[in-house]
Amino acid sequence: MLKMGDSTEIFVDIMSEHTAAATATKTIEFDAAFQAHHRTVFRAARSVVHDCGLAEDVTQEVFIRLYKHMDSIKTDEMLRPWLIRVALNVAKNTVRGNIRANTRDENYVKESVGSSVYSVESEYEQQAEIGEITRALNKVKEPLRSCLVLKQQGLSYREIAESLSLNEASIGTFVARARAEFMRFYGKIGRDVL
Repeated sequence: MLKMGDSTEIFVDIMSEHTAAATATKTIEFDAAFQAHHRTVFRAARSVVHDCGLAEDVTQEVFIRLYKHMDSIKTDEMLRPWLIRVALNVAKNTVRGNIRANTRDENYVKESVGSSVYSVESEYEQQAEIGEITRALNKVKEPLRSCLVLKQQGLSYREIAESLSLNEASIGTFVARARAEFMRFYGKIGRDVL
């Protein structure tokens, strides 16, 4: 025969097991979210900061924020747009207030001085091409540029619309206009260099 105290202890044991299981489920959800969306967050960050090291820092910050705010995300379909929006905001803040990019560029130049002429020439050509692409992309107006970058990273129109708080029906037009503007600017830059 169970006494009142015994049934309370059993209930408390059952509740603690349930709480432990819920906590374990939350950890698994975070791990799954990290596995599924790490590359997307990294690419979104890198598209803004243009530096892999800074993009990794931004990615870590985004997933720290996800861990802290895991309860506020109600559905799995809202997770990816939320992560991209946070990644873009953190990356923009990093660019605004961060001087480390200049320091990294200076360190890279110091390290590459001792390399051979061929590698310096090929590196220069690659950097020039990247610079041309970046300049052309930076001339494309917002929100067209963000739509183009996110579409290039494989997001659907719905995900782009949710990430940038835009109307989903206009995303296709924005992407098409962004591509046209990019090609126009990229062609001008290419002719000016030659």
